[in-house]
Amino acid sequence: MLDVNALAGWLSATLPELVSSTSTLTVRQFPAGFSNLTFLVGGGERAVVLRRPPHGATSGNAHNMGREHDLLAALWESGIAVPRPLARCDDPQIIGAPFYVMEYVDGVILRGAMPPELPATAADAQVTLTRLSETFVTTLARLHAVDVTATGLSTLGRPEGYVQRQVEGWTRRWQASRIDEVASLDRVALWLSSHQPPDGAAALIHNDFKFDNLVLDRNDLSQVVAILDWEMATIGDPLMDLGTSLAYWVEPDDPPIFRALGLGVTALPGSMSRAEVVYAYSVASGRDVRNVAFYYTFGLFKVAVIAQQIYARHRQGLTSDPRFARLGEVVVALGESAERATGTPGIV
Repeated sequence: MLDVNALAGWLSATLPELVSSTSTLTVRQFPAGFSNLTFLVGGGERAVVLRRPPHGATSGNAHNMGREHDLLAALWESGIAVPRPLARCDDPQIIGAPFYVMEYVDGVILRGAMPPELPATAADAQVTLTRLSETFVTTLARLHAVDVTATGLSTLGRPEGYVQRQVEGWTRRWQASRIDEVASLDRVALWLSSHQPPDGAAALIHNDFKFDNLVLDRNDLSQVVAILDWEMATIGDPLMDLGTSLAYWVEPDDPPIFRALGLGVTALPGSMSRAEVVYAYSVASGRDVRNVAFYYTFGLFKVAVIAQQIYARHRQGLTSDPRFARLGEVVVALGESAERATGTPGIV
């Protein structure tokens, strides 16, 4: 938990218009998420959200709070739907790690197989999910159209060789975190290495664009009011971003264990299929998606490795969250799906 007194002192000095020296703060950690820690801080003029690295994290862009703050600032100024960043603290002595605070965006995040926030009638829920699917795709395409030069984000990453670095990097992570043998993932890693396409035109990519990173308008669930969790954002091939989104896009006939990812809402009637997402993205972005099987396979491989890393920490006793106990099954199912995807020309 955070040092509330130290945080209160820093906030009252940095954002006195929001937090006075006599304010009594309340701090509550958001339970979702597997990486950087997120807290709702109340007691000032209005609630704010604080982000800090996980305990024990000492390096890496994903845990660089200054980088994430500055990225949000640039996107906010360009009109992309993100929470407005308010201040950053690079001094780890305040709460034990660098952090930043941003505005709290009220809204709905759809999670689970049957989110209670959806309309009560099946017909209305289906219409909402159809419109939301369309918004999901157009929001991703709009993000990929951000002018990284005009926004000052061109130095955020190294687009040259991005695909190769990603394949090699996630393969290393798989090998380092492997506990049980999953032969399908070994074969997929080799396939990805030998079927890499050339890098596409570089764009800003989120790298974790999925429904539970979107805040939706409470009065119209088909509208996105904020995109969250920018820790893995960079400049690279946008189709790699699309591939990750497709990997999280669960369909009704997918293995039931995929619902353990918490994203089963896309399997409900009214949601687009993966093939429809690909087509809609090609129309919205104007990009060539003929080689989408590679990007979808990579997305499944990447998500499998992320699940494996978390599962490995759980097996080693470093985490006790009960959500992690079944991730080994998820890894196996993702590996099998990725291997099937290597033999298809498109998304099926």
